[in-house]
Amino acid sequence: MIYRAKKSLGQNFLKSEMVLRKIIEAGEIKRDDVILEIGPGRGALTSKLLENANTVIAVEKDRELFEFLKIKFENEIKSNALILVREDILEFDVRVVKQDLTTYKIIANIPYNITGAILKKFLTEKNQPEMMVLMVQHEVATRILARDDKESILSISVKAYGEPKMIMKVDKRYFSPAPKVNSAIISIKNISRKIFISSQPSPLKVQGGEVDEEKFWEIVKAGFAHKRKKLSSNLKDICQKDALVSLGNKRAEDLTLLDWITLAKK
Repeated sequence: MIYRAKKSLGQNFLKSEMVLRKIIEAGEIKRDDVILEIGPGRGALTSKLLENANTVIAVEKDRELFEFLKIKFENEIKSNALILVREDILEFDVRVVKQDLTTYKIIANIPYNITGAILKKFLTEKNQPEMMVLMVQHEVATRILARDDKESILSISVKAYGEPKMIMKVDKRYFSPAPKVNSAIISIKNISRKIFISSQPSPLKVQGGEVDEEKFWEIVKAGFAHKRKKLSSNLKDICQKDALVSLGNKRAEDLTLLDWITLAKK
């Protein structure tokens, strides 16, 4: 069966064994792990995950690919090693298909056009994964890690819940069809709400009590609302003036995660 990638669904299929091995290594998969794979495509990564994990939950939106995968992994589905679900990942609840789930990892070559939505959904939902290993656009990866020392609302959003790391840059030639941009594998480890829950110790803790999650994001979003303006303008109706002065009245991109925590507490 020949399946042609659909541009509307952001489909670019990974075809490099070397890159697949790097993804598996980054996932630090144990034999009892439950892995959620987003957009399994033709099943290249799915096969590797099945070799290493206890259970793989693969969520595929495309009907034709779903039928293709049902045939390809017929035996694995029968043995419950693979749970194949046809659904939009942004509407998916992992506990619906595995009610006894205590922890899981996300390892996937995700559709690039919904990268931000995927990160927001799984980093902020009640049932967070313990770790994510994702193939994303290289430009997005560098923004998440803030390699140029300029933070963004995306990088702060990821760092507030986990520890992002660049695994490797992936050239566009390793995909079929080849996208217009290069990609990168990133990992996000130790995912939790530790900065928002005072009972969990964290190196990011500062004095003044726990951080209110809703208030924290209200301040961050307001701070980045007008990127060229300084925080004394963007946050004048939210934060105390002395708190802004103590940080040097910078622009939002110049503040670290710890700075935003300090503002939220004050």
